Amino acid sequence: MRVLVVEDEPKMAELLRRGLREEGLLADVAATGEDAIWHAQCTPYDAILLDIMLPDITGMEVCRRLRTAGTWAPVLMLTARDAIADRVEGLDAGADDYLVKPFAFDELLARLRALARRGSARRPTVLVVGDLRLDPASRRVWRADREIELTVKEFAVLHTFMQRPDQVLTRDQLLEHAWDFAYEQRSNIVDVHIRSLREKLDRPYGRHSLQTVRGLGYRLRADE
Repeated sequence: MRVLVVEDEPKMAELLRRGLREEGLLADVAATGEDAIWHAQCTPYDAILLDIMLPDITGMEVCRRLRTAGTWAPVLMLTARDAIADRVEGLDAGADDYLVKPFAFDELLARLRALARRGSARRPTVLVVGDLRLDPASRRVWRADREIELTVKEFAVLHTFMQRPDQVLTRDQLLEHAWDFAYEQRSNIVDVHIRSLREKLDRPYGRHSLQTVRGLGYRLRADE
């Protein structure tokens, strides 16, 4: 496993690098956010240990820039800030895990192994399909630059489609992902919400992105 350690405090950086190498891992060190971005875009790391407090830009901003640039190496944020709001911000910025200082080195290693098992699959913080954008953290949706207000259930249905662009989803699949077991037992509940989404997302813009696939279900076209 090759790990990038992003830490501006020299003693902590050296302790982390030495500990990782003693465990047989390859470890590189970056002392600034800009250096971290350069390293991460040039080298396919299995994981990134990212301190939040850096001298130039914050770890949050580093993570956002990496995800925007399409760098999907798993990120474990390290910080002394343990407020829930800080953890939420870090995870919503694109981090995969969060560890508060001081921490046990064995726990750090275990979390790194768990992250490495996930691999570097694409995990965007904001979903984009055509000119549709959906931000799960803020629960906001845009068509081009215009924000669109959706109900909670409309948002859940659209989120399901945007995670699977161009895939045909059956009514049962949509029910499984957008409703819980207590959903209202109406045979046309999915069709009602599809019509509502079309009225908000397609009709005002002359689009036909939410398509009916006869006999199968519905599909969100990516090329719309």
